[in-house]
Formats: sequence, structure tokens, C-alpha cells
Amino acid sequence: MSVPEASSVLADLVRDEGRRVLATLIRTTGSMTIAEDAVQEAAISALEHWPRDGIPDHPRAWLTTVARRKAVDAIRREAARGDKEVRAMDLTSDPGDEPESVVRDDELRLVFTCCHPALSLGTQTTLSLTTLCGLSVADTARLMLTTEGAMARRLTRAKHKIAVAGIPYRIPPDAELPERLAAVATTVYLLFTAGVAGGDEPVRPQLCDEAIRLGRLLVELMPDESSLQGLLALMLLNDARRETRTDADGELVLLADQDRSQWDAARIAEGAELVEGALRRSRHQAGRFELEAAIAACHATAKAYDETDWGDIIALYDALLRLTPTDVVRLNRAVAVGERDGAAAGLHELDQLAGLDRFHLWHACRAELLVRVGRFDEAAAAYGSALACDPPPADRRHLERRIAASR
Repeated sequence: MSVPEASSVLADLVRDEGRRVLATLIRTTGSMTIAEDAVQEAAISALEHWPRDGIPDHPRAWLTTVARRKAVDAIRREAARGDKEVRAMDLTSDPGDEPESVVRDDELRLVFTCCHPALSLGTQTTLSLTTLCGLSVADTARLMLTTEGAMARRLTRAKHKIAVAGIPYRIPPDAELPERLAAVATTVYLLFTAGVAGGDEPVRPQLCDEAIRLGRLLVELMPDESSLQGLLALMLLNDARRETRTDADGELVLLADQDRSQWDAARIAEGAELVEGALRRSRHQAGRFELEAAIAACHATAKAYDETDWGDIIALYDALLRLTPTDVVRLNRAVAVGERDGAAAGLHELDQLAGLDRFHLWHACRAELLVRVGRFDEAAAAYGSALACDPPPADRRHLERRIAASR
């Protein structure tokens, strides 16, 4: 096998399985830095051995084993005390004295681990997304509506605080899992969001699939938690549109233009059933994920875009605003107002929002509504402002096409 062929196989492995390998190493070493370095060294070793020896029968197991050996070597080299040496020796086999936990999946365990209450909610999710879920700093910054530089500084501060405070990378006791649930659920949803709304590709199926897998595990872990049912329903209902989000050329297709006959009916049915159960279980105190799932169900169950019940959607956004009065919720509500009450009303709502100048979707939504009311010069300027916000490549191409069409 040639080096380029081995590199291609390794790249696919790291993309699809690297998170789980890293999660296993963090669990066994208790150190994020050692684990990251060990996985990187194992990948380099794969590039040295695979072209000569061929791809192993179980590549992920091979990578995990080699990474563990690299971690042992690193700890032995750097050990300054005997207890570290003992810990390094213990890494040669699975630790037998690790406390039992109801969380069995290594990646989900590490999401709970990264979501330590000593860190802010934003820092918990950022750390999980970039370190464990494999998102780039740029992707995470885009999800958090901040700059890449600010996100990099947040990560640096988080890792420094962990090191100084001696926060351990280990699964918390079962009794402490509920207090971390909000951050864990947010992390899983942001991972899904990155799969459908960011990056070099319009849709990244592997991120969506992994987020849904983790969502199912969370529901199995806490089957009576309505927020987790809502989370899974929200992802399933949005993922049902996966095949219609892009056209034959891989370019974005807006919701209004998607072929609903190609939507995944099984996922919609499962998601709708979960929504009903979540709303019933929440007893009129629905949380963020239950409400967002109900909104997604309104879209997914409408026979055509023109048959969407925008009144119900706006009412759900009003309830959501009382819980989470964020700029993104306000933006989405303003778009819904524009669909129900007309473009001028939607523009009025959008123009009441402040602080979204760096968010390309705010400018893009304004541009679409400006086109509808015939203010084409202002629409072109709004599209230009959206492009100036450095949107993901797929969004950039879509905006460029809309500029050309509006002239």
C-alpha cells in the first residue's frame, strides 16, 4: 500500500473514530494533554507502518493500543514521583478499580467529564466540542456567535483553569450526573448543529449521526427526562430533511424549496411521537429542547411550505423567548413573523434586534425580505454585509448566487 493510500484511510479513521479513541485515552490517562499527544503520535506511527505492513484488521483498536503505549511512555518519561510511575504501569491494562458508572459509552462519559460545574456553561460546551467532539475552533466560534480569536482564548483559559485547579478528567459519580445534564445536552445539540449548519460542507453526516447516537444514549440513560426526549426529537426532525438540504451539485437548498416527498417519514414519525411524549411529561413546563422540537415538528409535518402554521410557530417562539431570550431565537421569530404577516413586518422585527452585525444570517434574512419588498439596492448591500461576516463556504456560495439573482 502506498503512503497516500494509507494517509487517506487514516484520515477517514481519525475523522470517524478519532473522538472515541481520544475519549478512551483521556479516561485511562486522566490527562487531556497526554491523550491528545498520544493519539497524534499513534497516527504518525500508522503512517510509518501501514504502507509497509498493510491496514490492520481492526484499525481503531490498533490506533487505540498504540496510543496507550505512547501514553505509557510519555508518563514514564515525565514522571517525577513514584505514584505517576505506578499510574503509567496501570495503563498497560484496563483499570480495574475505576468506579462503576451508569454511563458506559466512552465518548459520552467524557462529555460528562468535560462539563464540570467549576467551569461556565459556555466553557464546558466549548471544551467538549473542540476537544472531544473534534470541531475546529472556527466551527465552534461560529456556533457560539463569536470570533475565532475569542474562542481560542476561551479554550486556553479553560485548560489553564483545569490545570491550576486540578480538576480531574474522570466520570463524576452517578449522583452528580443530573447537574451536568444541561451542558451535556447543549454540547450534543451543538455537535448536531455543526453537522447541518457550518463548515466546508453544507451537511456533515458523520457529525449528525454521532450527535443522534449520543442523544439516544442519553434518553436510554434518563428515560424520564423530557428535555432529553425533546433533544432527540429535535435532531431527528431536522435530520429527516438531510437528503434535501443540498442539490445535485452539493449546494444549499432552502427549506421553502426542498422536496418534502424525499423527507425521511420514519424519522419524522419517531420525532413527532417523542415531542408528544416530552410535552406530556413536562406538564406545561416545557424547556428549551421540548419547545424547539415542537417548532421543528410544525415544519416537518406541514404538507407544503405554504401550509406551515406560522401562528403556532410564533407562539412557540414566544414561549421559548421567556426561557432563553437569545438573539438567535429573536431572529428566528422575526423570520416567522415575516412569513405570517408579510415581509415589511418581518423587516420591522429584524431591525429591532441589536448586536447581530457579525452574524451573517441576520444580514441574509434582511436581504431576503428587502428583495420581497422591492428594495433591491438595500438588499444587495445586506447580502454584501453577510459575505463580510465570513460565513461558511456553502453559505458564501449561496449568498453569491442570491446577489446575482437579485440584480
